[in-house]
Formats: sequence, structure tokens, C-alpha cells
Amino acid sequence: MNLIERAKSILLQPQDTWATIDAENTDVATLFTRYAMILAAIPAVCGFIGMSLIGFGGFGVTIRVPLVSGLMNMVVSYVLSLVGIFMLGLIIDALAPTFGGQKNSIQALKVAVYASTAALLGGIFSLLPSLAMLGLLAALYSIYLLYTGLPVLMRSAPEKSVGYTVVVIIAAIVMGVVIGAVSALFMPRSAALFGGAGAPAITMNTPGGKVSVDMAGLEAAGKKMEEAARKMEAAQKSQDPAAIAAATGDAAKAAAGLLGGGQAIAAQALKAALPEKLAGLPRTGFDVQDGAALGLPTSQASAQYGNNDKQLRLEIVDIGGLGQMAAMAMGMAQGEKEDQTSAEKTWQEGGRTLHTRYEKDGSHAEFKTILKNGLVVSIEGDKIGVKELQGLMSQVDLNGLESLQRKGKS
Repeated sequence: MNLIERAKSILLQPQDTWATIDAENTDVATLFTRYAMILAAIPAVCGFIGMSLIGFGGFGVTIRVPLVSGLMNMVVSYVLSLVGIFMLGLIIDALAPTFGGQKNSIQALKVAVYASTAALLGGIFSLLPSLAMLGLLAALYSIYLLYTGLPVLMRSAPEKSVGYTVVVIIAAIVMGVVIGAVSALFMPRSAALFGGAGAPAITMNTPGGKVSVDMAGLEAAGKKMEEAARKMEAAQKSQDPAAIAAATGDAAKAAAGLLGGGQAIAAQALKAALPEKLAGLPRTGFDVQDGAALGLPTSQASAQYGNNDKQLRLEIVDIGGLGQMAAMAMGMAQGEKEDQTSAEKTWQEGGRTLHTRYEKDGSHAEFKTILKNGLVVSIEGDKIGVKELQGLMSQVDLNGLESLQRKGKS
């Protein structure tokens, strides 16, 4: 397979090319090393050049991401884009029977890899941040590639192709949000993915331990996605805005369940872990949010502490069953970086991932930890040392938070 010719043909002649791809014998390693890993480097490298070397801005002011940060973001985005493609293949495979198709992990991965061609090639527009929106337009063509590839490779019913495509896209959007959140928290080091057709679970081996993706849970969620797709099609035909909004919400909720398979820990349980006082400072306010109201498996509780001289903020966040993705972040590389104005360090201790960051002028500091169950606990404050923040974390019942269980499979 010639990479350039394959990319050209899938973009210009998708129908004929899908038929050719359908008949090809291949494996996961070949799909990734000879195609996906090469194309995925385009948006990662171009994004680094555009943001760190060329820069963006206006009115005579140019802003550039520091080189070290830019390089780290490049590596993170590259790795997570490959993880995203693999996960997309799992989703396509799990949903196939509910749309009249046939489960086949390799065929599903073919669809995920080759349908991503337009989106990955569109990453070249990241060279100039001002043209980055054109990359989004290129990504839209990947939706069409997905639409044309599903019935050919997954043998889905032609009349269900639209619904199949819609629910896969919704799932991909939710997955993208989660991956973005994970990459924003920390930089994952590696995640080896293993599995095959008919496998009861996909196992991710990370330095923090093994994480299993329940395939039975994916199939169950897939049925909910099919039902949501029917509602969306009916709503579109009725042209009722309220029905369309409700159906879209149901689809988003089903997609979240597809990826996570479990609910978030109740926001009130997180609130109970917020102490009345922190560092002797009274609690001056709190904010509790439960994403279940929006159909999303997330919850968070935060509180402010302080007086006229010192202000602190404590936050506890859970992303529910999607904590599988957060667990991947626990496999991050340990390290530290420092410049003239700030310093930060990341390390692992007792199965938890810890992260500190502070401004050298003492204006701000933060301490963050990812617990074994995926909860993220962070403390930040102004005019306080990072060592003091680490000590304050002992006033939070981390063991109690780590023992909290989510409802449903994760």
C-alpha cells in the first residue's frame, strides 16, 4: 500500500477505495505504522510550528507558546490522536450489530483509520493559526468518508447508514472532549491497547495499572444509541426544534454512556469532602455541579477559603465512567520544568499522580493529585508556598474520596 496513493484515492474516489480496502488483509500494526502514525504527525508537528515558532496574534503583537510546552503538547496530541482513532474503531465495532452490521474489529479499525484521513491532512492548516478553522472544514469531509465506509466494511443496513454515522460522530465528539480534558490535566506517557474480535474486554496497560474497557457495556450502550438515532431522525422529519433538542440530548447522554459505561460520583458526596476550614481559614463559599442534569457523567465540587490576607480554592472533579481515560493520564512521564518566572513538577507516589506548579514571585501556587479511582483533587492559592499547599492536602480525606464507588460499570 502506497500511503500517498491511498490518501489521494480515499479523498477523491471514496466509494471505489472502500471496496478495495474491504478486500485487503491487514492487521492493527500495519494500519498504524504504515498509515495512521504517519498522518497523525501532520497536525501534531504543524500545530507545534504554528503555535511555538510562527505564533499568533494581531495589531502588531505576536504570542508564541514556549518551546518546551509546545514540544510536550506536540507529543501529547500525537499520542492521544492515535488513542482516539483506536477507541473510535472500538465504538464502530460495538455499534455494528445495532445498525444491521457485522462485528469485525479489523474492519472497524480500517474505517476509523482511513475515514480520519481528511481530518489528519487538514492539520497542515495549523501551520498558520489564523487558518486553523480550515482544518475544521477538512475534518467535516471525514464525516462523509465515515458515512460511505460504514456500509461497505461493516455491512450495515443501507437505510441505517445515516443513524450509524450520526451516533458514531456524537460518540467521537464526546470522546474528543474527554481526551482534550485528559491532555489538559497531564501528559500521558503511554497506553498499550490490546484486544480482538469477540473479546469481552479491551485492556490498557499503564504504569498506574490495568484498565479494562467492557465490550458488553459498549454493546448495551450501542442499543441506546440506536434508539437515540431513531428519535433524531423522527425529530428531523417533524422539524420540531424542541424534539430535535431533546433527541440530541438523549444521543449525547447515550454517547457518554457508550464511552464511560458508568455514572459520576454524586456531586453531594464530593461536597461532603470539602472541609469547613482549610489552613485555619473559614469556608467563604462553594459551588457544586452535577453533570447528570445535562446527560453527562461528570460532577464537581469546589470551595473558597480565606480572609483579607489569604485566599485558597479547593476543587474535586469526577468524570464518571470516563475515568478510564483519566486513568491513562496516570501513566504520564514524571518530570519537571522551570523557567525564569515559574516551575512545575509531576511525579507518582503511592499509586497517585501528583503535580505542583508555582510562580517564583510567590503570587500563585497550585497542587493537584489524581486519585486511583480517577478523581482529581486540586488546591490553589495566592501568596502561598507550594510546600504549604502540599501540607494542606492532608486536611482533605483523600482515602475516603478514593473509596467512593461509581454506579454502573466503568
